[in-house]
Amino acid sequence: MHCPFCQHTDTRVIDSRVSEDGATIRRRRGCEACGERFSTLETIELKLPVIIKSDGGREAFDARKLRVGFDRALQKRPVSEERIEAAVRAVVHQLRMCGEREVPSIKVGGFVMDELRKLDHVGYVRFASVYRSFEDVADFRDEIEKLERDHPASDGQLPLLEGAGAAEGRPPKSAKR
Repeated sequence: MHCPFCQHTDTRVIDSRVSEDGATIRRRRGCEACGERFSTLETIELKLPVIIKSDGGREAFDARKLRVGFDRALQKRPVSEERIEAAVRAVVHQLRMCGEREVPSIKVGGFVMDELRKLDHVGYVRFASVYRSFEDVADFRDEIEKLERDHPASDGQLPLLEGAGAAEGRPPKSAKR
């Protein structure tokens, strides 16, 4: 590592510390020539796959866009920042583990929907409505019924259809057909 002060090529590591999340190492270094000290951060560099958009275009994966998608789906929902961050990390991990250089955006959307299904059913339906281009109320109803059938409310989530509101003393909502 070159010294940022005198550009000498010989620096030595004085101290190393791992960050709390284990993702980076902070190294305190000293220059053999000028004696100045400085810190460096060491991180793992893993190349994430290129995303193939539905129109055929390709773009580099952007974790910020992923986070924005989660934030939009979960806007005004009782989901903690920690759980959202964990879901984002889970999607990134799935992308890394797929071992492909290019991944269709539809696959990324599937990963997001899987994580949203675990986090919050309302957020899941919001995301699904855009992701699957719902065109009318019947599309929403079908998705909600499928969700209720396959994944009943859990982890404190309220049911989406029958019995919603019963915990607050309100009469159950029934799906209008």
